Amino acid sequence: MIHKSSLVKGLIVLVFTILSANSFAQQDPQYTHYMYNTLSVNPAYAGQRETLSVVGLHRSQWVGIDGAPQTQSLGIHSPLRNERIGLGLNIVNDALGPVKETFIDANFSYTIPLNANDLKLSFGVKGGFHNLQSDWSLGVIQQVGDPTFADNLSTWSPTIGAGLYMHTRKWYLGLAVPNFLETEHYDDVQVSLATERMHFFAIGGYVFNISETTELKPAFLIKGVAGAPLIADVSANLWFQKNFTLGLAWRWDDSFSALAGLQVTPGMFVGYSYDMTTTGLNNYNSGTHEITLRFEVKRLGRILSPRFF
Repeated sequence: MIHKSSLVKGLIVLVFTILSANSFAQQDPQYTHYMYNTLSVNPAYAGQRETLSVVGLHRSQWVGIDGAPQTQSLGIHSPLRNERIGLGLNIVNDALGPVKETFIDANFSYTIPLNANDLKLSFGVKGGFHNLQSDWSLGVIQQVGDPTFADNLSTWSPTIGAGLYMHTRKWYLGLAVPNFLETEHYDDVQVSLATERMHFFAIGGYVFNISETTELKPAFLIKGVAGAPLIADVSANLWFQKNFTLGLAWRWDDSFSALAGLQVTPGMFVGYSYDMTTTGLNNYNSGTHEITLRFEVKRLGRILSPRFF
C-alpha cells in the first residue's frame, strides 16, 4: 500500500505531463517483455515464428501514481505460403496522464537463407499511422495557465520504418528504426507541443543448453534517440522442460525486474513481470506490472514446437 496524499500524486502527474508536453514521443513505449514482443521493435521479425502468432501485452507502470503510463499492444504476424515472406500488423496504445498515443503499423519481411544450416537474414519494412491526443481537462493540468495547454490536440502523422534481423535456432540479432519521419505537432498558437524523433533499436539473444531439461537465454535491448538518455535492458531467463520460464532483468538507471512464464498449451503462452523502480520514484509507487499472452496456430503438416524466441 502507498500512503501518499492526493496532492503529492497530483504534483507528480503535473511534473510528468509538463515534461511530456515539451518532449513527448522522445521515447517510444518500453517493455520488459521485449523478448516476446519483438514485432513492436523490429518489422523484420514478421513471420519468424513460422506460424500465425498473436501477442497481446498490457503494462501498468508505476502503480500508485495518478496518470502514470499505461500501455497495451497487439501484434499479429505470419509467414505466407512462400515462407520467405512474412506479414504483420502491430497496434500500440500508450497513455501518460492526459496525453495518449496510438500506433497502427503494417509490417513486411523478406528472409534470405545464408547457409545450408539455419542461418537466415530478414529484411523488414513497416508503414502506418501515429495518432497523438491530449485532453488537458483531466487532472490538474488545466490549472497551469500555460498557452501550450490551452487547446486539446488530436493529430495523425505517417510512420515509415525498417529493420534487419539475423537469426538461427539458437541466437538472434536485430537492428531497426521504427520511424524515419520526424514530425512536429503544434497547437493553435504555434507553440510546439511535441516532436516525433527517430529511434534506433538493437536487440539480441542466445539460447544455451544447460542440461537436457534446462536452457538459459540471455537477451538485450538497447534504445537510443536524440535528446533523451540511452535505454539499455539486459535479461536472463531459464527455460525448464520447454514449459516454464523464470528470469531477472535490469534496465540501466531505472529498474530491476522479475519475470515468469508458462507454456500453458503448445499454442498458448502466458508471461508476467514485476519491475521495481530504482530511482527516487520508488517512494511514490508500488512497482510496474506487465502481462503477455501469446497464441499460435499449428500449420497443416507441421508440429508446433516450442521456441524461446
